[in-house]
Amino acid sequence: MKSIYKRQLVMMVSIVAVSFTLLSAAFMLLSYRYILSEKRQALERNAEDIASLTSRYISSAWGGDIQGEAFRNSLYLIVRSSDSYVVLSDTEGSMIYACDGDTYYSVDKRVPDSVTRQVLEQGKFTGMSDLGGLFDKNSYVVGVPFVLTRGTISVIQGMVLVSTDTAAVQSMWQDTVAIFFFVAVIVLMIAVVASSLFASYQSRPLNEMAEAARKFGQGEFDTRVTGYENRGDEIGALAEAFNSMANSLEKVESQRADFIANVSHELKTPMTTIAGFAEGILDGTIPQEREKESLQIIVSETRRLSRLVRRMLDLSRLNALAESSITAQEQFDLTEVMSRVIVSLEGKITGRKLDVDVQMPDEKLMVWGDPDSITQVCYNLLDNAAKFAATGSVITIVITKKDGKACTTVRNLGATIPKDELPVLFDRFHKADYSRSMDREGVGLGLYIVKTILGNLKEDIHVTSEDGVTEFTFTLTLA
Repeated sequence: MKSIYKRQLVMMVSIVAVSFTLLSAAFMLLSYRYILSEKRQALERNAEDIASLTSRYISSAWGGDIQGEAFRNSLYLIVRSSDSYVVLSDTEGSMIYACDGDTYYSVDKRVPDSVTRQVLEQGKFTGMSDLGGLFDKNSYVVGVPFVLTRGTISVIQGMVLVSTDTAAVQSMWQDTVAIFFFVAVIVLMIAVVASSLFASYQSRPLNEMAEAARKFGQGEFDTRVTGYENRGDEIGALAEAFNSMANSLEKVESQRADFIANVSHELKTPMTTIAGFAEGILDGTIPQEREKESLQIIVSETRRLSRLVRRMLDLSRLNALAESSITAQEQFDLTEVMSRVIVSLEGKITGRKLDVDVQMPDEKLMVWGDPDSITQVCYNLLDNAAKFAATGSVITIVITKKDGKACTTVRNLGATIPKDELPVLFDRFHKADYSRSMDREGVGLGLYIVKTILGNLKEDIHVTSEDGVTEFTFTLTLA
């Protein structure tokens, strides 16, 4: 497997190397041209200065001799300071003498006709030449004429040829390039080290997350990725999302374990009761006169098992709807739904000698939702209210409009639910301690189903219980 660390390191080093290669090529080309241009301009200035000096000298009132000591001393200073080679010749190309800044030479050579012709006709020569064998190899040469001036008449008397060895230019350029490459190597080494550290900085948390994911797969749900909370970049956000996912998975696993434990407990109790009474009847442990009572208990527990299975199937259906997001959304009359639920529970309400105080609009109250699911919500809440209300008390049902919502409240008088029970009242298989003895028929899924249905519809429900007054209030969006 190719690691991100190696890929990123190779990519960054390659980018730096290619960049420096292109930069060095451009630098060498431009620097060589710049140095050559600077040298050429310097030679042209020297040639023009020497030509101007020579012209003034031979055009002076006393008519100086260019082979005299005074002129040679002046020329010597110029040649010495410019590090160049100077040749003076006549208009025929015959060299008068040459000076290299240290020594004067009498030269028995001729300037090539092409150079002479270009200087006399165009006023300047620039190019590579060995000046008729004067140099061992071609050197860069600049040639200009010097003139004799009398009044308004100027006559070309000869040429000044200034040359420099290209080896000096090459040496200067090579020194510059050597410095550049030295700096480039240092920068490249720094880039490699920095890239390595950066790639490691980027890949280390990913490796840790991969290891944490493997631990999750092995059932270690307490594993977390730590140390990246303050990075403030995408890796930090990924680590935060990973830990959030881990918390959710751990919670789901805990809920799954609790669910299995609760289901096992809820199934075991009635099954144990059924088995015990059935065996008692079969082996004669239970007297014949009590067999009918025992059979009634068996039937009651069997029906309880049936209700538990039915509720679990309802819960499974609701979870499937939530996952596929296909919960129906349509308009319906909430007052009509609540009225039907009250009528369906009339027998239970009457049997416990309860009164119902209904406070809801006379006209239709249209809301958005799934009428079947909301019917179940109303049924479960009213059934709970009737079950735990004090005998002979009043159940109050209030439906009002507020901020674009229909708020439905179901209130009963009975035992107060402890405050520490309220946050977990809607959990699966949860039954408050105070109700265990009086709720033999319950399976602890009614309120969880209510919460699930309203959650799927993006609606809220909350509960309060104080001084024996318990209220459940849920909302639906007005149509």
